[in-house]
Amino acid sequence: MSAAQRIFPRTDGGSGFPTLLRKELTRFWKVAFQTIAAPVITALLYLLVFAHVLEDRVTVYENVPYTAFLIPGLMMMSMLQNAFANPSSSLIQSRITGNLVFMLLPPMSHLEIFGAYILAAIVRGLCVGLGVWLVALFFADLHIASLPWMLVFAVLSCGIMANMGLVAGLWSEKFDQLAAFQNFLIMPATFLSGVFYSIHSLPPFWQAVSHWNPVFYTIDGFRYGFFAASDVSPWFSLAVVSAVFIALSLFSLRLLASGYKLRS
Repeated sequence: MSAAQRIFPRTDGGSGFPTLLRKELTRFWKVAFQTIAAPVITALLYLLVFAHVLEDRVTVYENVPYTAFLIPGLMMMSMLQNAFANPSSSLIQSRITGNLVFMLLPPMSHLEIFGAYILAAIVRGLCVGLGVWLVALFFADLHIASLPWMLVFAVLSCGIMANMGLVAGLWSEKFDQLAAFQNFLIMPATFLSGVFYSIHSLPPFWQAVSHWNPVFYTIDGFRYGFFAASDVSPWFSLAVVSAVFIALSLFSLRLLASGYKLRS
């Protein structure tokens, strides 16, 4: 029995949901060095470079060193990117290999398909975030001010990107379309959301632009869970993140219910 099979044991029952969920979890866990370790190493490199250059030059929150300020942003950025990658890569690979149609053969509802893809993506995102946090503890004394706030924003934010990945995977018919979706939408939204800076350091115009970026609220709210300090009210961030998650979930469910690019 493989390590993946021990961690995600087979579940047989009347629903196809457990099987699809196990398949999606096992898919990324079998290549954990690529899907978990690699993003952690990438975040570590960002931390080493930016912390070394800006540690003594940037002050964001009172009594919060820049390195400590940077870590939650890197955690969230890594979680978002990997939560997006899990369903999008799974669906595009299934489409290219021609086995996407087999997902329609079992008696699974669109709710079960949705739940399996979204939950697996959230688990992958949280695993990456945990890995970044554990490595970052060697570089900064990072305490959690409010674990519930941190967990709520982590789960909802990964859920947002999981939905984005699901939509991108359904829409994309080849890898370059998926790459365009990621390079021109996901990457700019995450990098320009306050990962490396507080938006209060930006000119007024760019502060206003940042407030229209939903990813900014995921990072700002998540950072509040560590420092009990944020650029905007955490309750407002929670409202925005929750609304975006619900809207994208309804949109994803609508696409799945209609069989969008699944039956063609």
